[in-house]
Amino acid sequence: MSCKLVEEGYTTRKELLAGVVGSNEETTTGVIRLRAMEKDKALKIPVLAVNDNLTKHLFDNQYGTGQSTLDGVIRATNILLAGRNFVVVGYGWCGRGLARRASGMGAHTIVCEVDPIKALEANMDGFRVMPLMEAITIADVVVTVTGDKHVIDEAHLKVAKDGVIIANSGHFDVEINKVALKKLSKSVRTVRPFVEEFTLANSSSKSKFKKIYLLAEGRLVNLGSAEGHPASVMDMSFAGQALGTEYMWNNRGKFESKVYALPAALDSEIAAIKLKSEGIAIDALTAEQKEYLASWKEGT
Repeated sequence: MSCKLVEEGYTTRKELLAGVVGSNEETTTGVIRLRAMEKDKALKIPVLAVNDNLTKHLFDNQYGTGQSTLDGVIRATNILLAGRNFVVVGYGWCGRGLARRASGMGAHTIVCEVDPIKALEANMDGFRVMPLMEAITIADVVVTVTGDKHVIDEAHLKVAKDGVIIANSGHFDVEINKVALKKLSKSVRTVRPFVEEFTLANSSSKSKFKKIYLLAEGRLVNLGSAEGHPASVMDMSFAGQALGTEYMWNNRGKFESKVYALPAALDSEIAAIKLKSEGIAIDALTAEQKEYLASWKEGT
């Protein structure tokens, strides 16, 4: 059950909530919303934050979003990324996956962040870090991966480089302020499937007008102009949904109306099943090694 479905239960189908044992939420944004509901005492059923599973966000978010977002950008535009300035706004698991893959394609990758810890991490991962107001003036491609609203706002659009491609891979079609973009534009036309060209007045003295290209109407570009994540990375997320549902059902009546994490043992079980499906074997600790790790009397 998604966050939106939970919302519907509170607004239009309240009579059904009494029969709901619990809910699963697989998206970062959805978990944030549900935690906000818990904080405001508005959450009336227990929720399992599947997105917080290590076997979800470390793989689905990082590798799935990283690859499928680039796939969407390339399918829509057919541009060469090598040598381009590629700006990733947001350095969560989706953002870091996208940044690494853009860099791997030869792009000069820039990260924009509001969190000092994530910004520092991006810097130590080898990416340039700067404010978006600065980055968008040199950007060839900008992709938002934040889950927030108006990340690319009117002020950014006014100073954006002529010909910049902008896209969203983090949230609903509010990360890019489309209302402001249309307000600033002299004309709009579709130049390729999933690519809209907006012609704006240019503050630069080089030319009177500039063009900004919006992908997939500002909606999730990996879904709007590509096929989303490969099944071979989504399988772990779906396993989390399935085992999470079983876990909540088997423990029904024991949960308060809060947001919970999947037990670590079930998360590890998903990883073990995935490794087995890939034909990969790993080592196991000996009894002696387990005892050593659990002891404080030796090795200190």
